[in-house]
Amino acid sequence: MDAKELLKKVRKIEIKSRGLSQNIFAGEYHSAFKGRGMMFSEVREYQYGDDIRDIDWNVTARHNHPYVKVYEEERELTVMLLVDMSASRLFGAVGVEKREMIAEIAATLAFSATQNNDKIGALFFTDKVEKFIPPKKGKKHILLIVRELLDFQPENKRTDIAHALRYFTDAMRKRSSMFLISDFIDADDYRQALSIARNKHDVMAIQVYDKRDSELPNVGLIRACDLETGHTRWVDTSSAKVRKAYGRWWYDRQQAMTETLRSSRVNFVSVATDENYVKALIGLFKNRGQKA
Repeated sequence: MDAKELLKKVRKIEIKSRGLSQNIFAGEYHSAFKGRGMMFSEVREYQYGDDIRDIDWNVTARHNHPYVKVYEEERELTVMLLVDMSASRLFGAVGVEKREMIAEIAATLAFSATQNNDKIGALFFTDKVEKFIPPKKGKKHILLIVRELLDFQPENKRTDIAHALRYFTDAMRKRSSMFLISDFIDADDYRQALSIARNKHDVMAIQVYDKRDSELPNVGLIRACDLETGHTRWVDTSSAKVRKAYGRWWYDRQQAMTETLRSSRVNFVSVATDENYVKALIGLFKNRGQKA
């Protein structure tokens, strides 16, 4: 897209995502992702009900009156977005294209992070790491991530979640909160890499899928193309046997994904491209907050 069109899209997604992060997710995000601990803020005069263990004896001695230390939550966290840029994200049959919803979700998470004074970074991947954006603060940095989400053109087409997770684990030495955003259409096993990442970081997963990923409509003979491999084949969707086999393939894939994420103790949510992702994200935050 040209620069004018890109700027328009960035502005549109900024307005929507910022509004969601301010009006809907602010409390849920803060509850779900607490700071690393408590840090000293100031001292004030002792008030009835204060914990005597918080008394600052040095200040109390100087003023001949009890003073207590006041602490506040140390908010700053590092949040990373691992975003699937493989060719399957270009698919869009029901609702919006997967890449459009992925971009909106990632932008909303980014604005939620910066609103809570957290650093935010991103890693774009296919079957290789396409781009790594180190975590920083500030609106300028957020808009850079949003622009890349909308306009980045990956070199490769396939998916390798395990490789992206290994790169993330090696690159991020400091503990961080990470969102893995993908359709999870990956033929390779990423269980071990996910477990290692989960042991070092807080990991959450968001699956974005198209309902045509999960079921075939009865529209007769069609020519289907695998966007990641380029392979094409004719499929007779009028055959109930073919539609059933396809549905079974999707069911088995989803079961394997769910089992992998749960066994790795990763909170996750699945959202279709014709659904409102707001409800799904709120559910993810609440679930994360209850376990935190």
